Amino acid sequence: MNLNLSNKVILISGGANGIGGAISSGLLEEGAIPVIIDPDEKAGAKLLKNSRGLQIPTLLTSEKDVEMAVKTAIQTFGRIDGIVNNAGINDGVGLEKGSPKAFAESVAKNLNHYYELAHFALPHLKSSNGSIVNISSKTALTGQGNTSGYTAAKGAILSLTREWAVELLPYQIRVNAVIPAEVITPMYERWIQSFDNPQEKLTSVTSKIPLGNRLTTPEEIAAMVIFLLSDKASHITGQQLHVDGGYTHLDRAL
Repeated sequence: MNLNLSNKVILISGGANGIGGAISSGLLEEGAIPVIIDPDEKAGAKLLKNSRGLQIPTLLTSEKDVEMAVKTAIQTFGRIDGIVNNAGINDGVGLEKGSPKAFAESVAKNLNHYYELAHFALPHLKSSNGSIVNISSKTALTGQGNTSGYTAAKGAILSLTREWAVELLPYQIRVNAVIPAEVITPMYERWIQSFDNPQEKLTSVTSKIPLGNRLTTPEEIAAMVIFLLSDKASHITGQQLHVDGGYTHLDRAL
């Protein structure tokens, strides 16, 4: 299927590794031009080797960083056709073991750059009738425990997806969210290895994933994101799409 993404310029925050890396790689395969906003220059260079694209090595920790990233993309390619808000970290700031200050910092770290990237890219998305895809998390719906800041941010991202979809209707800009659950990324592998018996923990997790009793791959998340960015999803907006093997909505006791 031709997704008509050839030469489309797509900004991906956290686009060098894990889910973001799979999105960048998938976009390259479709002939798109990924702008990878990620400080991991080695991983970014590996993805972009002999390909048309750009890496902006920043963490997006400030409004100025985000504005600079958008300006750099425009100076380089002259247009923006889509953005993927993906960067974030499950930092373990809970209620009992957290603090109001740590909570506020966690929310800001996982949420503010989503708004800022959409805000600064908006004039260019209006010109291209572009698309926004926000990566959220199943924790926003299921909870996890001991990660109040992260889940609050991911819940807000779902709310903003609906809000922006409404606000941007006059510009034909589509806004959707993809909700991963248990995805086998380097960050996830490190989390599994933090347990006394990693294999036992992994088996416990996969046994609760109804479809195939296996983890979702980053490429499976990327496929949904890339479809939503494309013209083939031209009448889809304001949606929250789960790519999780039925983890969130099917009975995990099956």
